Amino acid sequence: MTDHDGDAFVSVSPWRGARPELVITGVLVTVTALAGYAVAGWPGLTVVAVATAAIAMAVLRILLPQLTPDEAKRARVKPTARTLSGYSHRRFVVQTATTSLPFYNSELRPVLEHLLAARLAERHDVHLYADPEAARRVLCRNPRDADLWPWIDPAAQPQNARDNREQRGIPRRTLSRLINRLEQL
Repeated sequence: MTDHDGDAFVSVSPWRGARPELVITGVLVTVTALAGYAVAGWPGLTVVAVATAAIAMAVLRILLPQLTPDEAKRARVKPTARTLSGYSHRRFVVQTATTSLPFYNSELRPVLEHLLAARLAERHDVHLYADPEAARRVLCRNPRDADLWPWIDPAAQPQNARDNREQRGIPRRTLSRLINRLEQL
């Protein structure tokens, strides 16, 4: 079993160590049932059985651990899919990278570069940093894709932030083409 954080835990029975009390209760119920049968026959036995069941249910209700309100709610509600964690942050990064070149170079470019390196290594046996020319050939298979390389070239040094503070970031269409190309690799 696991808790809501996914951590494993061991469930300990609340009846652990209660064997003597249960044996005494069983003997007491049996003696009472025999007395009821001896005094009133089957109807007496029935009264003892119903009373014992009612008392047992009341005692169990009191003795068993109660669920906290959160656990009770979680037990009733069907589990639903979790919302995407950090989605708004990712959206902010992409949106800001299209308007600010320094932000693109510091935040989004390293992520895209890492993705390119992983795709090239896993699927094409090309090391981005050791052989950037082979990486460029794989990424830019046709002349239309040649303009993508400067946006992800690991050898290109981003200009000083003061020099390009006013420059726009990566155009949305170029970013879309770059992501599509990375997915195709």
